[in-house]
Amino acid sequence: MMRSRWLKCLPPALLLANLGGCGGNDQQEVAQWMSDVKRETKIVTLKIDEPKKFTPFVYGGADAVDPYNPIKLSVALAKMQAKSSGALKPNLDRRREVLEDYPLDTVKMVGTLQKPGLSYALLQVDKAVFQIKVGNYVGQNFGVVTKVSETEVELKELVQDASGEWTERQAKLELQGNK
Repeated sequence: MMRSRWLKCLPPALLLANLGGCGGNDQQEVAQWMSDVKRETKIVTLKIDEPKKFTPFVYGGADAVDPYNPIKLSVALAKMQAKSSGALKPNLDRRREVLEDYPLDTVKMVGTLQKPGLSYALLQVDKAVFQIKVGNYVGQNFGVVTKVSETEVELKELVQDASGEWTERQAKLELQGNK
């Protein structure tokens, strides 16, 4: 019982002993150092630039023609249709060829065949190999073969741009090594 009483009084006694060691003349030295530093330190203030003059923007488009006016849109559409009527477009009346069902990136050139005056390219899709020549169609973008050489097949594709116009794009299939 006596022992538990000592154990209860021990933490407060230790705390008082620690606090007793905190006093002394060190406080005067710290106060002297602080006053020396305050006296020797120069206060520097940076000058802030003058703010820029704000000039409000005056919107002048209120008097302009509305870009979404239905009459203006119909005139622009008629111009586009007249412009594209004589332009490039794919021949949709011809019979489609087998290689037009596959995207161009799935078709690989694996070889060539030479006959007198005529070159054929061997194209592989999945595990099937097809023989093509200049004038055949390949790929889903109406790609017509324009040149067959020993190392590549050149194509001219017809694609639509953002405005609906048909444009030509060059593409090529290069000979693939054994993999």
